[in-house]
Amino acid sequence: MTYTLDPERTDACLPWAALVDEIESLLQSPTVQVPERIVMPTAHGAVLFVMPATDGQVAMTKLITLTPANAAGALPAIQGDVTVFDVATGVRQLILDGPAVTARRTAAVSALAARLLAPRPEGPMLIVGAGVQARVHLQAFAAVLGVREFFIASRSRTSAQALVEHARSLGLRANEARDANAALALCPLVATCTPAHDIVLRALPRADAFIAAVGAFTPQMAELSPEFCRHIAAHGRIVVDTRDAEHEAGDLLQAQIPIAPLPSLQDVVRTDPARTAGPVLFKSCGWAGWDLAAARLALRQRG
Repeated sequence: MTYTLDPERTDACLPWAALVDEIESLLQSPTVQVPERIVMPTAHGAVLFVMPATDGQVAMTKLITLTPANAAGALPAIQGDVTVFDVATGVRQLILDGPAVTARRTAAVSALAARLLAPRPEGPMLIVGAGVQARVHLQAFAAVLGVREFFIASRSRTSAQALVEHARSLGLRANEARDANAALALCPLVATCTPAHDIVLRALPRADAFIAAVGAFTPQMAELSPEFCRHIAAHGRIVVDTRDAEHEAGDLLQAQIPIAPLPSLQDVVRTDPARTAGPVLFKSCGWAGWDLAAARLALRQRG
């Protein structure tokens, strides 16, 4: 029997702490296989993503569309599903909501990177953007790292205030930051969660900063200025989520930073993740392995 979970039930199967631990466990597994994802442009800037992965016991494929024009209307920008199969029998076991999985696993990866690398993981935290990714990053960092204070910067004051109110409803301290670059001086934790149409951070980060940059996932996209990235490369550490960042991390590519020598999150997990002096930039582009981790956890949670 195949179980189909709506967004709310998908969220419920992916509790934050367990999801972060599952992602860390997946990065230690020698049996995980993740082919290169298919990214097929469709029309008017929309894209179809096909993202398979397996660990030898579970196989899954995420099939989603990204339609940026939907942001101006009632339809979500990301739509689709994650279909989960048993490898031994080929039986389809579970269908998860694609946008819910994408949101939660992305924030969980950032939280894992911060848990391993952030000089001051307790915050306070600046979140640039106020959409879906901003909301789940706030939730994940509060649940996993215990961050209690947040500053929200967004071009839309209405969206920023809505996220501030959401944070306060969770018992957290939160305020709007009118100037994201000025707020950098206050926050050792930062997440940039924008559509990456424009540079949002140009001021130099604190020496003890950890920045999770998640909005840009193509060579043409960037949220961080080249000077910002080069400063961290010179004075701190840059870690990429996977080796796919070599052709996807627009922030780093536009800064002309060689990506091949940079450690990946898997390198950090498999070796000594000792914190180093200077700011840390974690560049996230996305990977089907994160969806596989979510699928494995959801199967166990469903029972």
